[in-house]
Amino acid sequence: MTEMTPASYDFRTAEPRWQAEWERAGAFDVPDVPPADRPKYYVLEMFPYPSGQLHMGHVRNYTLGDVVARFKRAKGFSVLHPMGWDAFGLPAENAARERGVHPQTWTLDNIAAMRGTLKRLGFSFNWDREIATCLPEYYGKQQKLFLDMLQGDLVERRESWVNWDPVDHTVLANEQVVDGRGWRSGALIEKKKLSQWFLRITKFAPDLLEGLSHLPRWPERVRVMQERWIGRSVGARVRFGLHSPPQGFDTDLDSVEVYTTRPDTLFGMAFLAVAPDHPLAAKVARDNADAAAFIAECRRLGTSEEAIEKAEKRGFDTGLRVSHPFMPDQSFPVWIANFVLMDYGTGAIFGCPCGDQRDLDFANAYHLPFRPVVLPPGEDASTFAITAKAWDGDGTMINSGFLDGQDTKAARAGAISRLEGLGVGRGVENWRLRDWGISRQRYWGCPIPVIHCAACGPVPVPDDQLPVTLPEDVTFDRPGNPLDHHPTWKHVACPRCGADATRETDTFDTFVDSSWYFARFTAPHAAAPTVRPAADGWLPVDQYIGGIEHAILHLLYARFFTRAMRETGHLGLDEPFDGLFTQGMVNHESYRDTDGLWLYPEEVERRGDGAVHRETGAPVTIGRVEKMSKSKRNTVAPVAIIERFGADTARWFVLSDSPPERDMEWTEAGVAGAARFLQRLYRVVRIVAETVPVAAAPEEAPETVLSEAADTLRRATHHAIAAVSEALEGFAINVAVARLHELTSALADAERAADDAGMAYARREAALSLCLLAAPMVPHQAEEMLALLEPDKAPAVDRPWPVAEPELLVARELTIAVQIMGKLRGTVAAPPDAPAETVIALAENEPNVARLLEGKRIVKRIHVPNRIVNFVIAG
Repeated sequence: MTEMTPASYDFRTAEPRWQAEWERAGAFDVPDVPPADRPKYYVLEMFPYPSGQLHMGHVRNYTLGDVVARFKRAKGFSVLHPMGWDAFGLPAENAARERGVHPQTWTLDNIAAMRGTLKRLGFSFNWDREIATCLPEYYGKQQKLFLDMLQGDLVERRESWVNWDPVDHTVLANEQVVDGRGWRSGALIEKKKLSQWFLRITKFAPDLLEGLSHLPRWPERVRVMQERWIGRSVGARVRFGLHSPPQGFDTDLDSVEVYTTRPDTLFGMAFLAVAPDHPLAAKVARDNADAAAFIAECRRLGTSEEAIEKAEKRGFDTGLRVSHPFMPDQSFPVWIANFVLMDYGTGAIFGCPCGDQRDLDFANAYHLPFRPVVLPPGEDASTFAITAKAWDGDGTMINSGFLDGQDTKAARAGAISRLEGLGVGRGVENWRLRDWGISRQRYWGCPIPVIHCAACGPVPVPDDQLPVTLPEDVTFDRPGNPLDHHPTWKHVACPRCGADATRETDTFDTFVDSSWYFARFTAPHAAAPTVRPAADGWLPVDQYIGGIEHAILHLLYARFFTRAMRETGHLGLDEPFDGLFTQGMVNHESYRDTDGLWLYPEEVERRGDGAVHRETGAPVTIGRVEKMSKSKRNTVAPVAIIERFGADTARWFVLSDSPPERDMEWTEAGVAGAARFLQRLYRVVRIVAETVPVAAAPEEAPETVLSEAADTLRRATHHAIAAVSEALEGFAINVAVARLHELTSALADAERAADDAGMAYARREAALSLCLLAAPMVPHQAEEMLALLEPDKAPAVDRPWPVAEPELLVARELTIAVQIMGKLRGTVAAPPDAPAETVIALAENEPNVARLLEGKRIVKRIHVPNRIVNFVIAG
């Protein structure tokens, strides 16, 4: 090495230089179809919404994926690692209203900014496959998929209840209803029936549930969450006849059907409740103003189960009563209740307060009498009572007529049998999963490719008229959907009869955009949605990475879409993601000034256990460590970290702080510590490059005789190769980082024995291994270090992964525990697989053991090879 070798690593020049070199060489390009001579590996991180700036959660997510991609590439795989943008959505439309900028301009500008940051972080993406869901070349293919699903009977149009904002004139998702008001307008939300398009996801409910058992590389909690969301249950449908309805009440509704998973508890009934949207409720409200007012109040709750679950349990007594199928001489009141959902079961329940907490809360609120019918194990039937907490577990039936004395499982079967015998019920299977309503009253989304004709009804847009593109000349000066207000866009001729017709002005739910993008990446520029040889070759995704917050909807919709695309001929598989990893969040302290206003971390200076404002010196209140969010300003901009410390430091810190599945805390001290270590790593490798000749490279045979120090270093190197490989295969990336720390220290310590026999070979081997092992985590610095060691050879990105030599993984000595009567009394060192007599002799002569055995009669000597010697003594 010449004297010009920098003393420290200069990331400011190295990082852009290596990024340009990788791009020039096409280092991460892959063919359209996986090559036959190498195995394929598809790595995908959930693509981002282009908000304008990456956050540290993005950095962690994409760094994890990049480590996997680079590792697998070095292991000989052809790696597909694409990137794109989930680019439709409400924020762009809000920006248009608030800033006077077109949503497309805002979105594409944000994409450009975020793409630049991703490239500065050195991620090994296939940028030639980049997609953005807001561009016609993507969403036009999505329209084709929809039309094929429509033809394949996987799409339905029907009326459904939605959250309606009467000020913004739009449907809101459940999450956009806050305390019964629109999150943006503040208007009281109404429940409204609208004609909506639905994808028939329920058709695949059994398959989606069963398929979870074939996903062993998914986190267990994600599979459980999906299983609960799909919600298969077995129960009974029971008909309760209306008991002496009042004069003038419509008699076309003579009974109310209920679905229940607990027919065994029918004798515990206290009331029957119907949803506010139930036909019976509508009949009551038609002649009762108070009932109508209560129903209107319920509709302001929104449609989400969470909102309904959290709300106070309230009801309206209709004055109607129903007969009990097992107790014909008894009748029970019928209520309209705010906690009953029309779209689950039948929209009616029988209330059993002793076995359901919601029913108990309701019964207690309205003083409705009830009796316990399930006796928990260990309780006395004569004294058992339910007051504030329901018992929803199993037990023995009491107060239940012909079911008394049976356990709950037997009672369920017995109750269903009796219901069927009486002709008032039947055993059924039920699913919690509902069909997916995809209509949104938005401009910035994929247009639904349907034309409405007064004569022909809804007519699919012909294939040769795709894509149906969004008009660019829209205005946002009026509430509601700009597509409804556009003077010309929606007015077209019917493709079937030629008469005047109108386009569908609703756009797709943006979850549709993200439900098939993984398939489009396999042929992103094709004229068809997919090209089967490419899709069949690259799919499924081998490793998918993203946040746990997408465990249900996005992942479930993607699994459904894959099946729907299989049925329509676009794919040939059932499951899109073979492996799933859910990474933890990145957290940071939050800060407030003396006025209670949130401060950015860069505005705060820590002093001891406290903090002050960096400019004014005023005291700052330190809040808890929590998820980074713009609202609390506890965010750290990746660009600022890159400019101050370098991309590799940011990557190293997010990988090393904690196991990747757990949340991590971003700290200034931690980042500075990562930067210091990387400089140390560079310095250790640089010294080897300057002092050990290239001729001592690992391709040359090492000296026959190695000093103990050289042998120790070689063993440390190969143990590190094995440990890092195992850690990366198992996604324990923080463990791999720790092993690299250890090897760096071992190489630094070896400088003291630089002249020992074989040490030149061992040091250069360790340095080269460090470069290659670190390359997935800190690729720029690894390339720079490798260029110091071997300036005329291939870069790290083109090198194979190092392989540990098995003989160097075998320990020269093992520590054997020595026990007396099962208690540890000492240890001895012995060669692996040493003869039993040798190890036992060493154990008997261990000073402390020898002292304790003196004068004792040894009854038995137990030897567990390579682990334990245990002496059993008399008396």
